[in-house]
Amino acid sequence: MNRRLIALVAVPFLFLLVGCSQVQDAATEAASDAASQAAAAAADAVQQEVCRVAADGQISEQDQQTLAGLLVGAEAAGVPAEFVAPLKDIAEAGDQLPVDALTALSAECDAAGTATPAG
Repeated sequence: MNRRLIALVAVPFLFLLVGCSQVQDAATEAASDAASQAAAAAADAVQQEVCRVAADGQISEQDQQTLAGLLVGAEAAGVPAEFVAPLKDIAEAGDQLPVDALTALSAECDAAGTATPAG
């Protein structure tokens, strides 16, 4: 009789454990999806801001400083290297801005759907 009682108590408890595990898995997956979406949104926002600054095809000293600040955000947000490399070249160029980097940045803005008038 005691074995039956223990079995009757254990079965619902096992179902409860399995259910909790499934809920935990679903919550973990949802949190992971949300984090991925947030990272993608951050990368998109950085790309849009970079393309906005470079939109006229001319980089002023102030634009260069802004791009240097955005470089850190681009790297942290996981913006693709094809986008970050010309941004880094422009940010670190000093007085002589590399035309090829500006062209590459414009091409990346075009490819990302954030077309610049110069590209």
